[in-house]
Amino acid sequence: MDKLLITGGYPLNGEIRISGAKNAALPILAATLLAEGSCHLSNVPHLQDITTMMSLLGRMGVELIVDEKMNIEANSRSVHTLEAHYELVKTMRASILVLGPLLAKFGRAQVSLPGGCAIGARPVNLHIQGLIAMGADIQVEGGYITAKAKRLHGATLLMDLVTVTGTENLMMAATLAEGITLIENAAREPEVVDLANFLNKMGARIQGAGTETICIEGVPQLTGAEYSVLPDRIETGTYLVAATMTGSSIKLKGTDPHLLDAILVKLREVGAKITLGTDWVALDMQGRRPKAVNIHTAPYPAFPTDMQAQFTAMSTISEGVSILTETVFENRFMHALELQRMGADIRLEGNTAIIKGIAELQAAPVMATDLRASASLVLAGLVAKGETWVDRIYHIDRGYERIEEKLTQLGAKIRRVRNHV
Repeated sequence: MDKLLITGGYPLNGEIRISGAKNAALPILAATLLAEGSCHLSNVPHLQDITTMMSLLGRMGVELIVDEKMNIEANSRSVHTLEAHYELVKTMRASILVLGPLLAKFGRAQVSLPGGCAIGARPVNLHIQGLIAMGADIQVEGGYITAKAKRLHGATLLMDLVTVTGTENLMMAATLAEGITLIENAAREPEVVDLANFLNKMGARIQGAGTETICIEGVPQLTGAEYSVLPDRIETGTYLVAATMTGSSIKLKGTDPHLLDAILVKLREVGAKITLGTDWVALDMQGRRPKAVNIHTAPYPAFPTDMQAQFTAMSTISEGVSILTETVFENRFMHALELQRMGADIRLEGNTAIIKGIAELQAAPVMATDLRASASLVLAGLVAKGETWVDRIYHIDRGYERIEEKLTQLGAKIRRVRNHV
């Protein structure tokens, strides 16, 4: 397994381009199953999760053509297998997103249950309940969801919990259902809106994406479409925190600052000077140390859980005491134990971390436990005294495109070291 070697203490400076959003690209790729004809996707990030989803679609018979810029042409005319096997689903929970499209387009699907997740339970019962309400016959046995339906019908679906993948799966299924489907207490994330925009380009009739109620009027079929995936707001936020922690000045291009409101509010609170353009954001800390800030994660448009670990890392070297409360996942402070190895003063009380900032972290070998936790350890390594080794970085490769290259471009001392077993 590869590791990252980071020498801390170097300021960041310059410009980098933000990649497309993984959490938008994955459901959009799944949605190509619904089309009669070819879909052409651009601004798709080159990530392990994207490769996994493409492998899954390829095994089903989707014809995929990819160029050197990760532009993808997908055509589902030759689909011959309506199964998503455990061997792929276990490596990426987003594989569950093929359930709705397969059932709506082909009338049946067999998809492995995702299994455990390092950051806590992500139950799929809401996906199943919604599809049953739309007329599906579903059996769960042997670790697989087996679903059948002649044609789904519209229904009013009240989500007990806000679920992004649940909203996306049911929205995709409803595009080909007979009648009107209402999804109430729907997820409002920008990635849900991006999926809806793509589906509408294919001929779907979706209104209300980005609000608590999404209305989908089913159509007989969807066509192919061209679409550019929206920028990754979490990648943008991660690099902004890196600049804040290192007292630096950077500019991030190819992003959408309007997706970052909750993050930017908190970065201004810690003392960052932020300038916005239509498709760029610049941050300048003017060499200052960040101030302590309190964070409370919640579904969009509140502060995103996917930025909690990065703000935890920043809080370890901030002036004062920060209180970070995690409400979305029940086991998302595993990075705290690794940060403590670097000297961080963190006290965990249930779903809350109380962090007393110190002047300097000390380099240490640390181990990533999940995607965003690995990002927090990289950020800590940028400011730690000495050389930090970050192990198990396959987690970071799932969600950050060429992180070491982008940070090097900004002046960081970071390199990937390949283990020879």
